[in-house]
Amino acid sequence: MIDLYLKEETYKIIGLCMEVHKILGKGHSEIIYKDALEYEFRMNGIPYEREKSYRIEYKEIFLSRYYNADFVVFDEIILEVKAIECLTKSDIKQTLNYLAASKNKLGLLVNFGEDSLKHQRVIL
Repeated sequence: MIDLYLKEETYKIIGLCMEVHKILGKGHSEIIYKDALEYEFRMNGIPYEREKSYRIEYKEIFLSRYYNADFVVFDEIILEVKAIECLTKSDIKQTLNYLAASKNKLGLLVNFGEDSLKHQRVIL
């Protein structure tokens, strides 16, 4: 059996996402799910930062634009929240860009916009 990187932390996050989806269902905007997740993280003592900005380095400078990750959980996991019909390759690429900018190795892409919660681990 393969041992997944940050397995327990990932399961905790996905479990809370499932709880939010169970209660709210599909059809809300992303901000509603993010607010509910923030509540769940606080109530469960899970360390997180919301809307964390990452600057993009180019040669010897930082560009004026930056990425905003929805959440950084346990100081290591980028959590990208979607509320769309289905996840696309573009969503995965976005998460990979956040991982590259943050120097983190693991991202979780979750979609609340389907009948059941969809999630995907994204590894850099």
